[in-house]
Amino acid sequence: MVWTVDLGAGEWAVTAAIREAGTGLKTAWRLQITGAGLGTRLANSIRSQNFPRSGESLEAAALVWSKAPVIVGAHDTGPLIRSKNGFWLAIPLPAAGKSLRGGRITPGEWERRRGLRLRFVYRRTGPSLLVAEGRLNTKGQAVVSRSKTGRGKVTAPIFLLVPQVKLPKRLDLARDADRALDSVPGLIVANWVGGRL
Repeated sequence: MVWTVDLGAGEWAVTAAIREAGTGLKTAWRLQITGAGLGTRLANSIRSQNFPRSGESLEAAALVWSKAPVIVGAHDTGPLIRSKNGFWLAIPLPAAGKSLRGGRITPGEWERRRGLRLRFVYRRTGPSLLVAEGRLNTKGQAVVSRSKTGRGKVTAPIFLLVPQVKLPKRLDLARDADRALDSVPGLIVANWVGGRL
């Protein structure tokens, strides 16, 4: 029995299988990111590109990547985060509020905006604190107290100070990549058989 290979059908089957695997991997990564509670914006940073961009080839390939590789990579590996200068990491508490730039507020920005000085409080058990003397507004944020009697004045913890933080590993991108890679031979056969019927 002699088998004749239809090169055109083979090129079409390989290209279709690779495109399907690439699209499947992109979808799996996006679902994993949203499932971990990291938001749709980060999930939408996952992109894919097929090669060749048009036509078919026996050497077809798919590239799946993130436009935010540092953030996605950090949640994939769970790194240990330390301060750049070797001191403390300042983690804002609810009383700190938000930064004007939309991210997390820094102690320096907080002091400039609120007009209050932060005071260091060392604790032997648990993280140290940066606190401020003032009052809490309706949003629970520390602000300057205008009371002359001191009524309503509190010492509010604004930042937790820790030497380092271990980011939890929330993603397993390699698992989905391995599954996509393992699915390619079956997809090629299915597309080849399906394309010939």
